[in-house]
Formats: sequence, structure tokens, C-alpha cells
Amino acid sequence: MKKTTAGLFGLAHPHSVAHLKTLIQSDWVEKILVFDESVDVVEQVKKTYGEKVATGYSDLDHMLSEVDVDFGIACFRNDLNADLCMRLLQTGIPVISEKPIGHTAASVEEVVKTAKEANLLLGVMYQNRYHPTTQEAKALVQSGVIGDVTACESRMVTSQVKFRNPKHWLFNNAQSGGGILSWLGCHYIDLVAYVLGEDIVQVSGTVDTLSGEDIDVEDVASLTFRFANGALGSMQAGYHLAVSGAGYMGPSYDTYMGFRGQLGRVFWEPTKAPPELHVESVANGWKTAPQRSSTYGLPQVDAYGGAHGLAFIDDFIKAIQGEGEPPTTGEDALKVARIVEAVYESSETGKRIDL
Repeated sequence: MKKTTAGLFGLAHPHSVAHLKTLIQSDWVEKILVFDESVDVVEQVKKTYGEKVATGYSDLDHMLSEVDVDFGIACFRNDLNADLCMRLLQTGIPVISEKPIGHTAASVEEVVKTAKEANLLLGVMYQNRYHPTTQEAKALVQSGVIGDVTACESRMVTSQVKFRNPKHWLFNNAQSGGGILSWLGCHYIDLVAYVLGEDIVQVSGTVDTLSGEDIDVEDVASLTFRFANGALGSMQAGYHLAVSGAGYMGPSYDTYMGFRGQLGRVFWEPTKAPPELHVESVANGWKTAPQRSSTYGLPQVDAYGGAHGLAFIDDFIKAIQGEGEPPTTGEDALKVARIVEAVYESSETGKRIDL
């Protein structure tokens, strides 16, 4: 597999620097080209992050006409990001995008359509799929250790809005397209379907804005869903924690993920350090130790998500060169976007929404 030239498009996103660090860590990225409309930001990034950041641009037309990019990471504001993705794809550049790709399900669908027409890979940054606890839980659930799954439960609770700059575009509905569900809850919506291996086919939910801050997106959400195999699920999400660090990369979290079946259960706290996975089962082979726990010692890697985030990006790079499947697809992002919008519809109408 050959080394690549990566393009990082957008340097003002809350995760832009984290993505840049991941590209720097990757052995499969030879050089990085960066783009942002701010000349000062481009120059600062070039100065700060060393030789691997080969050059930067503040004129997108100039950049795309002058250089060859093997793949791009799209990190624009949500309402601008879909157009960026389509522009890159139409130029012949495979894209892995920050979630949710676009600020509406319709805009995400347009990007997915563009990728298909261009016959190029489109991925979305759902790196949590690659966390070792997620991978082991998925293997246990799908191998039948807990039997037929009847229900799952998830929770994504984090720092209050006041710690996250209420004036940020993430809290402006016209620019973001949604609140806690589209920004953080999306990861857990994706994970429950990924671990179970079943699509969500029906949702109901209630969302509200209760923080007292001057924002127009939901900061609290409660939802239930049904999977294609009949299993039920629930999720709580919100900006609730009064004791927390500030910003977007170091706040406090209260998280949970659990799957229950006829033969047992699997559960863990995704943000706990060190990570732990707990399993209870009465399946064959588990009678001598029906309750088991695993602790994971994770290597220190300065990448978004650590070692598993780096593996996620490396697998996308391999996939664009025809080596293996991509870690996520545009269709994964579209499924989540449709679920989030269905929750909003359910909250407005008081009805269950079929997908």
C-alpha cells in the first residue's frame, strides 16, 4: 500500500486539530495539505504542526486546481459541509467527513448520491466503532453469548451548554441542524445498531431546550426505538453536568451502553478510563464463570480517539486503495440523520415514526 497525500478541509471545527494530529500519526500519510478561509489560521497551523503539513491554502479553487489529494477530511460547519463534500467528490477526491456530514438528512442524501455517481468512497467519523470495548461487545452480542437480544439501553450525558460557548454555531439550528442528538447522540445511535447488527426501524422521542441558555437547538433528549429484529432500545442524551471541564475535547461525561438478551447481558461505560466491559451469560461455555469483566490497557497515541481512532483512519486509507472495506460509509451517516429527524418529528407530533 502506498503512502498518501491527505487534505484537511476546515481548521476551525472543534475537531480539526484532533484530525490533524491523527493524520500526523498515520504511517500511511506522507504529507498533509490544509485549507481554511483564514490565512492567519492556515499559517499558524503550518507553523505549529511541523514538516508533515506540507502547505496550506485559503483559496479552495486554487488548491483543488494545483494539487493532487488522495483523500480529504471534511470539517466545515454543518450547513456548509455537504457542499464541500460534494465539491471534493466531484473533483475526484474520496472523502471521510465529520459527522453528521450535512445539517439535514436531505443534504446528507445528496452527498451519498454524489459519491455513488463518482464511484468514490464516502465515510463518516464514527470512530467509536473501533474502540476495543465496542469491538468485543459486538462480537459477543452477534455470536449469541447473550442469546436473542430483547433490549438495549444507552446514555450520552455531558457538560452543560454554558461550558461549551452558547454562541458557537453548534447551538444555532440554522447552522448546525440540531443539538445534542446530531452532535453527540449520533455516535450512540450509530453504535447501538452497529453492535446489534440491526437497523432501527421505528423511533419515538421527546426533545427540549432546558438549559436556560440563549440557544435554539435541543439540549436534552429522550428516545425509544425498535430494531428490525423486534428488539427495543432507549437512549438519554443531554448537556447536563454541572461539574465539568470547559471546551469540546476535555469535558466530563456520564455514559452507558448495555444490551440484554435471553441468556445474559453485556454492558460498559464508553468514556470510562481505563475501559471495562462486563458480561453475564448462562450460555454454553459460561457456566463455570457466568459473570466476567475485562479491563483494557490502551496505548497512548496522540490521535483523535487514540489508537483506535488512528486504526479507523488507516482502514479508510487502505479502503481507498482497494484493500478491505471502509470503516464507515455515507449510508451509515444517512441512517443516523434520518433517525435524528424522525425523533424531532416524533417530539413535535407525539407519534411514533416509522423509518
